[in-house]
Amino acid sequence: MGDAPAVLPLPLPLHNNNNTPSSCTLNKRHTTTGTRTNGVGVTRDMVVKKEKEKWASFMTWTHPPSFLTAAMGDAPAVLPLPLPLHNNNNTPSSCTLNKRHTTTGTRTNGVGVTRDMVVKKEKEKWASFMTWTAEDVAHVAKFHWVPCLFAMGLLFFMGVEYTLRMVPSSSEPFDLGFVATRSLHRVLSASPELNTFLAFLNTVFVGMQTTYILWTWLIEGRPRATISALFMFTCRGILGYSTQLPLPQGFLGSGVDFPVGNVSFFLFYSGHVAGSVIASLDMRRMQRFELARTFDVLNILQAVRLLGTRGHYTIDLAVGVGAGILFDSLAGKYEESKKIPSIAATTITKDAFFT
Repeated sequence: MGDAPAVLPLPLPLHNNNNTPSSCTLNKRHTTTGTRTNGVGVTRDMVVKKEKEKWASFMTWTHPPSFLTAAMGDAPAVLPLPLPLHNNNNTPSSCTLNKRHTTTGTRTNGVGVTRDMVVKKEKEKWASFMTWTAEDVAHVAKFHWVPCLFAMGLLFFMGVEYTLRMVPSSSEPFDLGFVATRSLHRVLSASPELNTFLAFLNTVFVGMQTTYILWTWLIEGRPRATISALFMFTCRGILGYSTQLPLPQGFLGSGVDFPVGNVSFFLFYSGHVAGSVIASLDMRRMQRFELARTFDVLNILQAVRLLGTRGHYTIDLAVGVGAGILFDSLAGKYEESKKIPSIAATTITKDAFFT
């Protein structure tokens, strides 16, 4: 029986104040098993239950408690709403007499949740792929072929990477773009005037990018393109200084190429390409599709010319495209977080200022 103290029962009065036998000793006797405390019968089960309350809580569990089943499944452990014992006529409600539910486990919103249901829910979370069928695989291959294509690309390039002979430190980097533009490089090397003319056209294109980006802010009052350009060039400066790549062999410079004057520049990544992507994305947002396509074509020609003059590695140009997309998206999120109003809508005119 445990540590329950054996308390002697208090004696019940045999007579009341009128010296007559007390009715509680005649008509209200209780037959119990165990000890008596303050005139109340204490059964053996009550003593065992009291002992269990002293033990660790989990040692008395007979089924998963509500908080554990809530953690295992998505259904919150909500206590069922109490059913009314009486209706409006003060008669026992039929739902308490005839509509009792016997369930195993917890109750959620009055609905019985069995242990098997909880285990089934957990299995669905742990091993989703075990429920796949051949129809599911065919559906993925038909309607989600792009991720499937990338999965095949992952496996292919894993094989290439792990079997490829690495370039020795004494050799120049291998660049597939340089291989593809080998003929253009020979032409530009043999014709410095053509190289200078193409460099001049490239500088004009960079000026077009810069003019458009500043125009959207200063004239149209839309700062997103300018903010994304500031983000992009700042990050380019940090990365370019952190890893200073060697100038490619066979580099063909020009005094009119941007930056003008044969000054030094960061190779990683291409600000030419990233700036053009930022401008093109803004044009598409404003439904200037013809101008956006023109910038995309000029950007492709610019990339070919940079590879032909060995002004950038292929990775510089590819990351430039990604950087333009990334920082345009970040600038949009920055605008949403700050809720920057249109500068054109908030500009104070001279008449309003002096009146």
